[in-house]
Amino acid sequence: MHSPIANSLLEWYKLNARHLPWRQQPEPYHIWISEIMLQQTRVETVVPYYKRWMCRFPTLTALASASLQEVLVVWEGLGYYQRARNIHKTAQIISTKYGGKLPDDPKTLLSLPGIGRYSAAAIASIAFGLDEPVLDGNVRRVIARLFDVRLPVRSNEGEKLLRQIAATHLPPSKAGEYNQALMDLGATICTPRRPLCLECPLNEMCQAYNLGLQEERPIIEQKQAIPHHTVTAAIIQRNGCILIAQRPPDGLLGSLWEFPGGKVQAGEDLATCLKREICEELGVKISIGESLGSYRHAYTHFRVTLHAFQCQLLDGDPQTRVHNAIIWAKPSELASYPMGKIDRKIASKICS
Repeated sequence: MHSPIANSLLEWYKLNARHLPWRQQPEPYHIWISEIMLQQTRVETVVPYYKRWMCRFPTLTALASASLQEVLVVWEGLGYYQRARNIHKTAQIISTKYGGKLPDDPKTLLSLPGIGRYSAAAIASIAFGLDEPVLDGNVRRVIARLFDVRLPVRSNEGEKLLRQIAATHLPPSKAGEYNQALMDLGATICTPRRPLCLECPLNEMCQAYNLGLQEERPIIEQKQAIPHHTVTAAIIQRNGCILIAQRPPDGLLGSLWEFPGGKVQAGEDLATCLKREICEELGVKISIGESLGSYRHAYTHFRVTLHAFQCQLLDGDPQTRVHNAIIWAKPSELASYPMGKIDRKIASKICS
């Protein structure tokens, strides 16, 4: 016997489910890739990347046999590049350890790189039909309003309560549809601002709506101010080629290629910073020429303004002191090297 909430939600989902490409082919591989892509990223942003990915890597075997560089090129622009590196690692593990088939056990899924508690539950329920509740941002918001949850939803206590509620109302053998219905309701009706409560199939059962508190739920703990950094980058040219460097595999933008440089320290001007950074990173001296523009970008925990300059080597040969590798690339070759958004903008300007 399903709960009234589950029944109403499932009936609504039959008529209103979003038409998403991974739902047209709900195989474990497709569900896994879509769920990792959707982490911290909106559906409308993910769809074209997902389609491009499946054209290039239509099977898990194709993905496992590809190089990390190929994977990062296809992922480029989607951000949070650790996700792509983990997908590549996991594909190789599955290929060698599990016969090329994604495991259906949530605990085994959790042991794989890049698959956390939410992803494991989502894959298990949607791809394999297991009775596993999920909690993503949309689900948290829906449940917090339905049950007027007065704890911060990201706190340990709030997370525990939400998970208990989700599990209590989960309909046996219908977990995949139920979880996707909660996600879709949160994305289209129970939105963060100005929820469409009059169109919601659960409004009569929604405690926050009946109390007039839907705009005040969920309770979110206030975030700290995001720091801002000023950064410089050198476009070093020689014999018609440009020096680019590959970042270390771990950390921000790991394994991507960049124009070398770094953060301005207290008391430095842009030129002083760039000369110091290039000396520290590459062991060479440079002269600084014309500006190639300023670029702004927001990461998860900080923002940057990057100033790029045309530069020339004065003496010495660049060394890989902090990077994985350095190369001299022709401008026409830059598109073959995966880069973060700012470096790609600079590369596009160079090639224009």
